[in-house]
Amino acid sequence: MSDTIDAIVATIITNRRRFEAFCYSLSEEELNRTVPNSTWVVRDFAAHLGTLDRAIVGWLRALAAGSDSLDSTHNEDGSEFDVDAFNDAHVLERRAWPLARVFEEAAANRRELIHALRALTDEQIDRPMRFSGDAKRRPGELPLKTFLVGWAQHDPIHVADMLKALPERAADPELRRWLDNPFVAGYQAIMNRAGV
Repeated sequence: MSDTIDAIVATIITNRRRFEAFCYSLSEEELNRTVPNSTWVVRDFAAHLGTLDRAIVGWLRALAAGSDSLDSTHNEDGSEFDVDAFNDAHVLERRAWPLARVFEEAAANRRELIHALRALTDEQIDRPMRFSGDAKRRPGELPLKTFLVGWAQHDPIHVADMLKALPERAADPELRRWLDNPFVAGYQAIMNRAGV
């Protein structure tokens, strides 16, 4: 077993539990608010976080099966992977779903992801991954371990996005402590650069 993978799994479990509690604390009106500078409403981030695991599972399984590196630029069938198109399609399909259904699907996807993570060795997570880029970030290469450690903060990263539509909640001390994280701050700085 990998200590790094164990720490990543513990972090994603804790963050998902906190994320679900935060979402369930929101009213229907809050969940349906439009997020500034986005085409999404607040609830859409739950669908996004619940479905992106599917793509990542495929990449991790390929790596565990012997691939030299993780390639997030292509789907399992070899077609080009467009993370923005993937996200938008899955989010829109689930916009009318109740949160319980969104989180039920997310829990099943997360179980598969954790299983795929636990199949990896330290040697495999030290290998490079090719990041496909998105609307605001260029494609590039980085160690998978670096990606996974940052990705483990995906839930609080998007709580920070959701709070843009929920300014009255932004001062909550527990939320502020949770979001006081270099990965959250770094992501927000990149995604909110002027002109990007």
